[in-house]
Amino acid sequence: MCDRAFNRACPDTTTSLSHDVTAANGVPLMTTFPESHHELLQTDAASLATIGADGFPQVTALWFLLDDDGEVKISLNAARQKTKNLLSRPEVALFILDRTNPMRYLEIRARADVQPDEAYVFADKVGKKYGADLRKMDRPGEHRVVVTLHPVKINAVDLSR
Repeated sequence: MCDRAFNRACPDTTTSLSHDVTAANGVPLMTTFPESHHELLQTDAASLATIGADGFPQVTALWFLLDDDGEVKISLNAARQKTKNLLSRPEVALFILDRTNPMRYLEIRARADVQPDEAYVFADKVGKKYGADLRKMDRPGEHRVVVTLHPVKINAVDLSR
């Protein structure tokens, strides 16, 4: 009996687009997200997996933004563990589930670039998307960073096809 949820054999009707976005010399190419999954980049939440000091993954649900320059960016509090993880190991995966069809998702494996956002310039852009003031989420003396994801591999999967 075919049942993908329990890994029982099913006819191969899966649609999966996967492509590397780095040249042979390791230099990132311009990122193009598959049109079939592009609307997921406008959704309201994703899961970010970072690698902790103990070598185990740390996964966090968070807000993100496909910025005007076509790059996926995240605003993080600099004091949080996921930011510390990124500073020591920049390899990440961002997982965006289609909540109207959980058999469909976009996975972005990337190297993260972390830069200060002490004036909350990028944080305000994220806040505008989500109707929130990110300053109110931070304690006095804390600041934000902007994390830009430089994809090395993009997997666009639709298991429902």
